[in-house]
Parts: sequence; C-alpha cells; structure tokens
Amino acid sequence: MGNTSAKSVEVKGPEAPATGEKPKLKPCCACPETKQARDACIIEKGEEFCGPLIEEHKACMRKMGFNI
Repeated sequence: MGNTSAKSVEVKGPEAPATGEKPKLKPCCACPETKQARDACIIEKGEEFCGPLIEEHKACMRKMGFNI
C-alpha cells in the first residue's frame, strides 16, 4: 500500500512466437540488456524520462514471444 509513482508493466505470460515454439525463458530472464538499461534509467532519472528505453524493452520482450 505504498504511494509510488512507478507504473507496473503487466506481463500476461508467454505467447507462442511466429515459429510456433514457446519461449524458453521466464519474463524476468529475457532481454537482460534492455532490462538493465531501462532499470538504471528509471532509478537515476525517473520513469517519465525513460520512455524510449521502456519501449525498447517491451519490443524485445514481444520479440521473445511475451505478450506485454
């Protein structure tokens, strides 16, 4: 019940990629490069200044087969 301004990103779970196979990673382990850059930006600058990095991470997650 904290009052935080951070928005949560809902991960609806893996969705089969176009090739028909399921993702082999958990959402927490996918796209570590974009996740690290996104998290560092949010910590240092605040979420409102990190939109492009957040979108880049979402795109990577979608490419890996996750529906976010």
